Amino acid sequence: MKKFFVSVGLIAAGTASLQGAYAPDWNSTEASMWRVSGTLRGFYDDNYETAPAGAKQGSFGFEVSPQLELNVPLQQTELGVRYTYGLYYYQKREDLGENPIDQTHQFDLWVDHAFTERWQGKVQDSFVMGQEPELINGGTLHRTSGDNISNSGTLTLNTIWTRLFSTALNYRNTIIDYQNHGATDADVLPGGRGASLAGELNRIDQSVSLDLQWLVAPETTAFVGGSLEWVNYTADEPIAPDYYASLRDPTAPRTYLNSDARDNRSYYGYVGVQRSVLANLSLTAKGGIQYTENYNDPSDSTSLNPYADLSLIYTYLPGSYAQIGFTQSQNATDQVSPDPATGSFALDQESSTVYGSINHQLTSKLLGTVIGRWQHSIYNQGLYNNQADDYYSLGANLSYSFNKHLSAEAGYNFDDLVSKIPGNGYTRNRVYLGVTAAY
Repeated sequence: MKKFFVSVGLIAAGTASLQGAYAPDWNSTEASMWRVSGTLRGFYDDNYETAPAGAKQGSFGFEVSPQLELNVPLQQTELGVRYTYGLYYYQKREDLGENPIDQTHQFDLWVDHAFTERWQGKVQDSFVMGQEPELINGGTLHRTSGDNISNSGTLTLNTIWTRLFSTALNYRNTIIDYQNHGATDADVLPGGRGASLAGELNRIDQSVSLDLQWLVAPETTAFVGGSLEWVNYTADEPIAPDYYASLRDPTAPRTYLNSDARDNRSYYGYVGVQRSVLANLSLTAKGGIQYTENYNDPSDSTSLNPYADLSLIYTYLPGSYAQIGFTQSQNATDQVSPDPATGSFALDQESSTVYGSINHQLTSKLLGTVIGRWQHSIYNQGLYNNQADDYYSLGANLSYSFNKHLSAEAGYNFDDLVSKIPGNGYTRNRVYLGVTAAY
């Protein structure tokens, strides 16, 4: 995997599948055990608050982003840590008497250990504190003020049982914590300010999966697997009136739904294949079904949906490669949108995402990168049941390396959220120019 760290708010981030761009380079070939770098960029953001048309504000600003990385290869173990700090200054916010500074922190940890020739374990963890939706990836596509936190960790045990049969056992734990909290019962009544982001999205998401893998040909591995995922919303705040209870008994006192009304369990079953079609062309395809129980929903709803993750990577020249992919899965949403007529509220979204990227080595020193994504997300229940948001993003970057210690770059990002929910959609354009020094 190539190293491609994306700076918050300046380079377009991708889908869940493109989130691998943030992951450590497990097969690092760097000669040094440590690396220090610093980036300085100037930018213009025409909608830094991700506000709807007519309310957006633009601002010039700059970014300062130092990074420290340490890789320690041992006899049977590789371990590493990486810390990245980001400081972002917005001139317009200072002109308005607001705090002009955003700060982000990202800490990555990875350990890869071979117990024996047949047993290998991996630990990965990524902690992020920030404001931009592509970095937190917590269920909202809007910038959110505050020290919002996302922490995602995985444990993997790979076992080779025979020459043709192996297994992969995985545990994943993700914690989402938004600083925006404190909603009251009155806030979630019609005309109130609404539920807080913490009430809507703070959660612990855990899953366990087991894949059974067969080497059906020298370049082809087929697998079948299943997983259990359980999601617990943790804010303990009201998110909507309980219209379902009111419909059952109109004379009863009004009650409210709390955050844990969105708690759910999902069961996955899938099959897939990993194949090196050519020496420079690899395919990963996984497809199956997802059955979800929303056991705290007053209507005790369940759903059965398709699940898919497809990726094709083509290395067409040295230093140049292209990737396309598709995912189909459920995701959290910051919309509750209770429907007084039916009593239902938005539980989540079913999202279909198409993404792609091209990294082209134009010359030995000049690299061009283009990343694109389209996400079609359908609301599950609530006032906007079966209606969809469409999110489009495009990022283009040119990077020129003067030498191994100094490079310059320029880029552009476009984001467009098209939504039928009033005040939810927005467009955003960002341009930037910067330099990076590394040692």
